[in-house]
Order: sequence, then C-alpha cells, then structure tokens
Amino acid sequence: MPPCPSPARLLLLVAGLWFAGTSQGRAQTPAAAVVPVADAQLRPGDVIRITVWRQPELSGEFHVLQSGTIGHPLYQSIVAVGTPLPELAERIRTYLTRLVNDPQVVIEPLISVSVGGEVRTPGLYTLPLGTTISQAIAQAGGGGDEGSLRNVRLIRNGQREQIDLTDLQVNRASQPVQSGDQIFVLRRGNAFRDIIGPLASVLAAAAAIITVSRQ
Repeated sequence: MPPCPSPARLLLLVAGLWFAGTSQGRAQTPAAAVVPVADAQLRPGDVIRITVWRQPELSGEFHVLQSGTIGHPLYQSIVAVGTPLPELAERIRTYLTRLVNDPQVVIEPLISVSVGGEVRTPGLYTLPLGTTISQAIAQAGGGGDEGSLRNVRLIRNGQREQIDLTDLQVNRASQPVQSGDQIFVLRRGNAFRDIIGPLASVLAAAAAIITVSRQ
C-alpha cells in the first residue's frame, strides 16, 4: 500500500482541484491563489501581500484596518476580516477583472506578532502564516545574553502561559504563532542576583541595626 500523503500535501492537492474548477477546466496557472494554503483568517493589524502578475501598480503590502477592510483606496471595498483566505483571493481577483483582463493574483497573509523581553531586537513583526514560536524569536534576533528559552511567556487571546521552548517532548518551539500573539523571553535566573545578593543586603541592614542599638 502506498504511503498516505501528509496533511500539507492534501491541502495543496485540494486547493489545486478547487482552483482548477474555478478556471472552467482550463489547463493553466490558477487565477487566484493563496500562499500558503491554510484555513486561517486575517485580523485588524495584519498585513496582506497582493501580487498581480505583470501589474506592479496593483501589487503591494497593505494593512487590514479596524473596519475589516484593506487599507488601500483600490481595495478598500473588500472585507478581509472574517473571510477565508481562498475566498478572499477570489474576491480580489473578481474585483480586478474590472481593471485587468484575466488577472493572475497571489495573496500572502502576514500576521502581527509582538516579540519582547530578553531578545536582541524587540518589536512588532509581521510574519508569514506557519511561522513557529522559535522562528518568531529568531526574527527578533534570538534570546539575549540574559534570556532564557526555558522561561518564555506567551500571551494569546488574553490568556497568559509560561512555556519551555527547550522541552522537546512538548515541542512548543515548533508550534505556529497566531495573529496578535505576544511573546516575552524572560531573564535567566541567577542565584547570586536573585537570592544571595538580596539576602546579603538584608543581613547587612540587620547588622547595622544591631550595631546602632548597642551604642
């Protein structure tokens, strides 16, 4: 029995059949495609990259506004939030038929993720769908000298979670980020700084009090 294809290959196969059907059975490049194929939706603050073949003036990267539409005068009538990506690609292609004969369109969603804490270049990043947590941290320059990948805080949909990216059994490092995620690499624990130093200060203060009281 031949091996079962992977889920990613199945998604690509289904997408190819779907786009072939919309082209009325013609053997040609799909008129509207999504990179990557995924069951995902855009949120306000995300970015959508639109590439129209041989039409650079119609191509570019555009933010998704709070209103849910695409932040460009040309595409502002198209609602992106809450629209599945293959459907969104087809809506854009249908709209472009008013301007271009048989437009060939590819859209690529870029989601907004915040990476901070003990990383080299903290900030807000727009990342392709499928980017993993470890790749998002690498995009921010990786953990700094004081950063600990064993102690990473993930805030997702208002929920905080402490994760250990070095745990290969759970393997959270390879899990994809989601739009709106906030990732913080916390500082590595230091016994002298966190325990011995403060304790020494307390003992010194106590010794000073005793000395004064004996005078």
